[in-house]
Amino acid sequence: MDDQDRTPLKRTPLFALHDRHGGKMVPFAGYDMPVQYGSGVLKEHLHTRSEAGLFDVSHMGQLYLHGEGVAAALETLVPGEIHGLAPGRMRYTQFTNDSGGILDDLMVTKSGDSLFLVINAACKEADIAHMQENLPQHIGMEILDDAALIALQGPAAAVVLERFAPGVAAMKFMSSAAMTVNGVECIVSRCGYTGEDGYEISVEVRDAPSLAEALLAAPEVMPVGLGARDSLRLEAGLCLYGHDLDTTTTPVEADLLWSISKRRRQDGGFPGDAIIQQQIAEGTTRKRIGLLPEGRAPAREGTEIVDREGKQIGVVTSGGFGPSVGGPISMGYVTGDSAAVGTAVSLMVRGKALPAQVASTPFVPQRYYRG
Repeated sequence: MDDQDRTPLKRTPLFALHDRHGGKMVPFAGYDMPVQYGSGVLKEHLHTRSEAGLFDVSHMGQLYLHGEGVAAALETLVPGEIHGLAPGRMRYTQFTNDSGGILDDLMVTKSGDSLFLVINAACKEADIAHMQENLPQHIGMEILDDAALIALQGPAAAVVLERFAPGVAAMKFMSSAAMTVNGVECIVSRCGYTGEDGYEISVEVRDAPSLAEALLAAPEVMPVGLGARDSLRLEAGLCLYGHDLDTTTTPVEADLLWSISKRRRQDGGFPGDAIIQQQIAEGTTRKRIGLLPEGRAPAREGTEIVDREGKQIGVVTSGGFGPSVGGPISMGYVTGDSAAVGTAVSLMVRGKALPAQVASTPFVPQRYYRG
């Protein structure tokens, strides 16, 4: 056992809440996190699709960047359109490396003269070091170690949160605002990673447990763990860093070209820009796709994808059972000439070639609130 194995797991401010509600805890990104509660993954997933689920995402990193020209400074590290963000608006983007690979994906919000960033738990130390090393010295960074992050997701999320924060239901998708929720100051963002309408609520650590319990007391809300969070995001066709995205995969290969504005595509100015511009112009040799296996056997991460002749053409990066779909679903990467929707492929599951076809994503309709 190495030193990393002996490192104690961190706990979020909601650890005691998970225990009270019967959370089954597992290690995740260095934290002790609930994979499910007593109801189980299937019920938690379907409840989020029909009403509302509450997720603890406090393991994510939260920070502010500030200083003159902060948007232009961040644009030297990401391909996303940051300079054009209106106050209170959010953008999904990626940190890229010199070969166009993805170091992490993140959310960026324009907050006054500052930028509010939410970064992935497993990458946050590396992301912070990357920014400290590569941003100009006059750009300041405020890491929010005293903030928890709670996600409320599902078609009933707006109805529930409106009871605690009047006016929140009028917010548009990918917008953010400071507001009082249940009597405490929070940053509320209308976003999430389930494909459903919903919110992420940044709240001080001291206030997080009482706010979470208040939301859970609503009859529409159920606590939801990492298991259903994963199946929900997979059905929504959303990437998970370290699985569907990594340092060898570009945003173009990952089918994330929509996250790069026309100006940034043309002007570049971010790590790996020449490679990404070339891929935009000429296409790529591999592409992320959805897969619908036939039958009931799921094709999980690492499963080989082969063509009709049995030649390997790719690999599954995320896969499992889709409760809302009612069957197995997967995402993965295949060679460019095999990426067309409807292409027949086979998935090598336990030594057997199981038929599947390339499918469009998302696997279920995304139901974000656009006003």
